[in-house]
Amino acid sequence: MIRVENLKKFFGTKRAVDGVSFNVERGEVLGFLGPNGAGKSTTMRMITGFIPPTEGRISVGGHDVVENPIPAKRLIGYLPENAPAYTDMTVQGFLSFAAEIRGLRGDGRVRAVNRAIEMCFLENVRHQSVETLSKGYRHRTCFAQSIIHDPEVLVLDEPTDGLDPNQKHEVRSIIRRMGEKKAIIFSTHILEEVDAVCSRAIIIDRGSIVANGTPLELRRRSEWAGAVTIVVRGASTLTVTQKLSALSSAKRVAVGDEAGSRITVTVFPKPNQDGELTRAVLDASQGWAVEELRTEAGRLDEVFRSITLPDTTKEGAK
Repeated sequence: MIRVENLKKFFGTKRAVDGVSFNVERGEVLGFLGPNGAGKSTTMRMITGFIPPTEGRISVGGHDVVENPIPAKRLIGYLPENAPAYTDMTVQGFLSFAAEIRGLRGDGRVRAVNRAIEMCFLENVRHQSVETLSKGYRHRTCFAQSIIHDPEVLVLDEPTDGLDPNQKHEVRSIIRRMGEKKAIIFSTHILEEVDAVCSRAIIIDRGSIVANGTPLELRRRSEWAGAVTIVVRGASTLTVTQKLSALSSAKRVAVGDEAGSRITVTVFPKPNQDGELTRAVLDASQGWAVEELRTEAGRLDEVFRSITLPDTTKEGAK
């Protein structure tokens, strides 16, 4: 549904997006991650036709966004960053206006407005002016605008920004449900949303894609993937660390908490040794008073930092 090929964008001499390529299929929710200034919003604005690319090609539903923009944009629902709204309108009036400019008339428009209000939990502010809404309700109203015409493609820039935990949960649930039938791409700084919503994630840094995979695949790039944490009581720290460090599948050992006779140690695996490491730690712990032993799944925040932290002093893309 979304095809991006070798996309580039220059602002003067500044290269904001540099050769980005990816696809999003129907039934897929793609998380678009990256530090501030990485090029996320610029890429999303080009996908929606809001700004033109310098180079490359974008198609939505088989329609080229530059050469054939109207049928492409009919398929798209767009929630931009800091989404604007007509503040003197009521919530219902604003959504009715959005439905009308999307070509909905009569009963179809009324049904679309009611559906969006119900999906976004806006019933209790339906007749309230936008300017009197809290930040969270205003953001939800703008989100409702993006789905008013039941689009096949959704492009959402920070859809949970400014929402409280309950509202974030509601919006994530909506995205997850719609993602079963639509093609959705959304940007976020919140790594937990990748696990909560995404079927796949892309990390972009300084205008280029530096990682692309499912949440599980990205976790496997973490140093913590396959690490074994063991909590032992009654054995000395030196004895435990020496024995675990000697394991052939162990890369390194890190001591965590030491509370009285209770110690926590994490053993990190050598490449492709995570399965062997768990068995080796189990064998090595025979005779110890083991209170807990768990295998780590990998940490997205550690992957994100390891990919994007180097050279962060360089000037990034806007």
